[in-house]
Amino acid sequence: MFYISSSVTGRESVAGGGVCCLVWFVTASDIQRRVAAIWRIESASLVAGLAGTLRDVGLAEEFAQDALVAALEQWPTSGIPDRPGAWLMVVAKRRAVDHFRRQQRQANYLDELGHALLREGAEAEPAPSDELVQDDLLRLMFTACHPVLPAPARVALTLRTLGGLRTEEIARAFLVSESTIAQRIVRAKRTIANKGVPFEVPGSRELAGRLSAVLEVVYLIFNEGYAATAGQDWTRPALVEDALRLGRMLAELLPKEPEVHGLIALLEIQASRIRARTGASGEPVLLMDQDRSRWDQLLIRRGLAALERAVALSGTLGPYSIQAAIAACHARARTAAATDWARIVALYGALARIQPSPVIELNRAVAVSMASGARAGLELVDALAASGALDDYHLLPSVRGDLLNKLGRYAEARVEFARAAELTHNGAEQALLRERAARAAESSAEQ
Repeated sequence: MFYISSSVTGRESVAGGGVCCLVWFVTASDIQRRVAAIWRIESASLVAGLAGTLRDVGLAEEFAQDALVAALEQWPTSGIPDRPGAWLMVVAKRRAVDHFRRQQRQANYLDELGHALLREGAEAEPAPSDELVQDDLLRLMFTACHPVLPAPARVALTLRTLGGLRTEEIARAFLVSESTIAQRIVRAKRTIANKGVPFEVPGSRELAGRLSAVLEVVYLIFNEGYAATAGQDWTRPALVEDALRLGRMLAELLPKEPEVHGLIALLEIQASRIRARTGASGEPVLLMDQDRSRWDQLLIRRGLAALERAVALSGTLGPYSIQAAIAACHARARTAAATDWARIVALYGALARIQPSPVIELNRAVAVSMASGARAGLELVDALAASGALDDYHLLPSVRGDLLNKLGRYAEARVEFARAAELTHNGAEQALLRERAARAAESSAEQ
């Protein structure tokens, strides 16, 4: 497990006097921060390169962590090397050699790998080619996101191996215990080993199906950051950043896959709103009430460019590209009133045809209500409610309450908002819904 302990910089010393001691303290602390930054940048390539050689993700991560510990021990005194990634790789491979020696196995592998490595120092380690690094990263991504693993395990393993996050960081992000995340990661590695999951990019025949699993993991990570499912925070920007980094990495690794660009387009455009989604006290701010001057225009431009690339690569838009096109409608509208709701209705209709889902139908109902009035939207929502498909989904009564409120049916709206508040596990959203229920009750009393 990777920790950056304050104990190194907190150690007392009287040698050299107080001023000299203070200088050492600041320098060591600065190096630790740089080590943390280097780890975030290099960890995915390091684990991917080791896994490509060892064919074992668990061992690769273990030796990468050993190299990190060595860096934390040595760099405060020796300084950070010119090529820290190469230094870490050499140390990690040496740990691998030591491991195989102790276990007295894989002798042939040791002859091929170990002898050459033992003759080389960190500065002599040749930098791997960009193509080799990209291949290793892609293999690791497809391994960590393999469909043989349940979705929570894929998310945890991806954030650990490719995101460079510690177990405690992943646990904090998803509001579960460290032991739960640690167990997911351990079981995921064990499953990969037991099932003989190959460390490779699937062939062209399997790529589409396997790629969807990879895209789903990145999307799940983003969604948890964009609209947290539990806890007191409405958003978790750190997870949004992790998903963006993984999505951008995937777009570089698979530049000819249209849905990869569709996904990153969706993430960039949605992420542009993250600052506007909360108020001064952290309270939720809904889309129609957001200050659009706070939307990040750079992210919007990046997203629109990625969407254009997805369209250029494929004549037919896939589900992520369609969602990106919906997000683009909002991004292009200077005001909420200027939104092209008719186009959004049509896009949701296209999305529902290729990816039928009651959640998509609920979103289409909202778009219909904006384009054709609350009554038209309510008819669609009532049909969904009657089907029972979204009985435990808090956004169904939330949307229904909003439409009833617009129609002046305040007493009914209050019941729906209260029901939605009971169903959500997010504290900030719960407070918002209870406030809306209270306002609906006041309006009902005034009727």
